Amino acid sequence: MSRIEVLKTYKIYVGGQFPRTESGRYYSLTNKKKEPIANVSLSSRKDFRNAVVAARNAFGGWSSRPAFNRGQILYRIAEMLEGRKEQFIHELIQQGSTQKSAVSEVEQSIDRLVYYSGWCDKYQQMFGTVNPVASSHFNFSVPEPTGVVAVIAPEDSSLLGLVSVIAPVIAGGNTCVALASNSLPLCSITFAEVLATSDVPGGVMNILTGTTAELAAQFSNHMDVNAVVYCRSNDEEKKMISQNSSLNVKRTLFWNKDWSKAESEHPYLIIDLQETKTTWHPIENIGTSGVKY
Repeated sequence: MSRIEVLKTYKIYVGGQFPRTESGRYYSLTNKKKEPIANVSLSSRKDFRNAVVAARNAFGGWSSRPAFNRGQILYRIAEMLEGRKEQFIHELIQQGSTQKSAVSEVEQSIDRLVYYSGWCDKYQQMFGTVNPVASSHFNFSVPEPTGVVAVIAPEDSSLLGLVSVIAPVIAGGNTCVALASNSLPLCSITFAEVLATSDVPGGVMNILTGTTAELAAQFSNHMDVNAVVYCRSNDEEKKMISQNSSLNVKRTLFWNKDWSKAESEHPYLIIDLQETKTTWHPIENIGTSGVKY
């Protein structure tokens, strides 16, 4: 008798845990030969709401961490991804990549995490300013994280696109809920397993699988989401996201790039999801008598 292979069921990643989708729904992922290779969760609106709660709860602790510590954690993710490189290469090949392109995608993903880990404690100096004012004050403008960011990751990239979008979001102290590629989802949940075994606090990154047809509206109209990053090319979805985001004045960003190019990584992606805070501080003048005034 021929053996029936037990296919892995890829769950979602919410709050540092791997719950089953609330809807109980899955879809069968097939390779180019139409052979089933995995079962993938079909996330619901309730899953998204749970992920936003987890991201909001994690935001205070993550945003207040020292910048160098966030850099250490991103570097640790890169280390863990390096250790599981062969597994990611295998999953990319299962989804149709060649050996060469799979190796390149995994290595670029590792390097991208290292790149943004280096920016964690540097972008503030680049984009912060000391402002000239016509009064007896110091005046500083500094970037601060926006909050909870909903990310709809590229559809045509299983790993590199997801990493390239999430890394600048969390490097800047934000937390996020990401919807992975529907057609190439394998590496997204395996990447979540990397996160779960690294130093990332639960809730900082939450990863869902499913369709934009069901979830794009939720990503853009949830009132506790501060920004939406959309990385696909559907014009109708872009229009709907822009309209829904106006309900609570979300920041809306459309990142449609070739993530394999070096120019797609830069600190301006971090700044896209920062708010500028300006602080005034009085200057204490000391007179000849030694009295402050």
